Amino acid sequence: MSISAKDVKHLRDITGAGMMDCKKALVESNGDVEGAIEFLRKKGQKLSAKRAEREANEGVVIALTSGNRNNGVVVRLSCETDFVAKGEGFIELANTIAGIALKNLPNSLEDLLVLPFDATINIGDKIIEQVGVIGEKIEVKDYAKIETAAGQGQVIPYIHMGYKAGVIVGLNQEGPDLIDYGKDVAMQIAAMKPIAVNSDHVPQEVIDKELEIGKELARNEGKPEAMLEKIARGRLNKFFKETTLLNQSFVKDSKQSVESYLKSKHPDLTVTEFKHISLS
Repeated sequence: MSISAKDVKHLRDITGAGMMDCKKALVESNGDVEGAIEFLRKKGQKLSAKRAEREANEGVVIALTSGNRNNGVVVRLSCETDFVAKGEGFIELANTIAGIALKNLPNSLEDLLVLPFDATINIGDKIIEQVGVIGEKIEVKDYAKIETAAGQGQVIPYIHMGYKAGVIVGLNQEGPDLIDYGKDVAMQIAAMKPIAVNSDHVPQEVIDKELEIGKELARNEGKPEAMLEKIARGRLNKFFKETTLLNQSFVKDSKQSVESYLKSKHPDLTVTEFKHISLS
């Protein structure tokens, strides 16, 4: 059958697929738009399976918070090349997915993928569709959220280095006057990559491992066996200072810790939790 240029453009506007792909899809579906969309999705599924082993190390990270700043999400949408990652359509897709995540606050990445993208397709299937459109492996690789109840704090977002990393920071105090301080802390997290808020949040298995490493290093240095535990504890405290957020030296003023910086702005201000997702 004859397929008009108008029909091809209409399908391209809907799906974002190439003109030739749209024309082929319409031919295969005898001009039926819904059938053509399904054809393109199936093409995406085949391409997705074909590219499953490819590395998708590029992409964008989006951090968003609700209007009242009670909730926040951070989402990583990955692709194969920097060229695709910089495209407006790809960034718009990532923002749309992050917006859906913020509205629904799913408990896991798996729960996010089954949420509706629109009235016709869920997020997971939309990603498969876009693999066929773009021609690269695409995946929602990471997702995290912070939820706070009204009156119990706020969440501050930060996107670092042209979508290369995203951070959300939970503060225990509310108010617009604290937003800039939250952003300072978020920048600290993006730059220094702490593993926990403070030493109380470090998993016990990590602590045990660091103590064992500290003892072994001291033993190799010829220190007396009776001194190993004390030396390892000293090294553990240094580890906490370097890797836990509130104990780290503040990047904008190394003479004070992040904890001291926050308390200098508000005596009770602190970080309750944070989420950090990056491309590397």
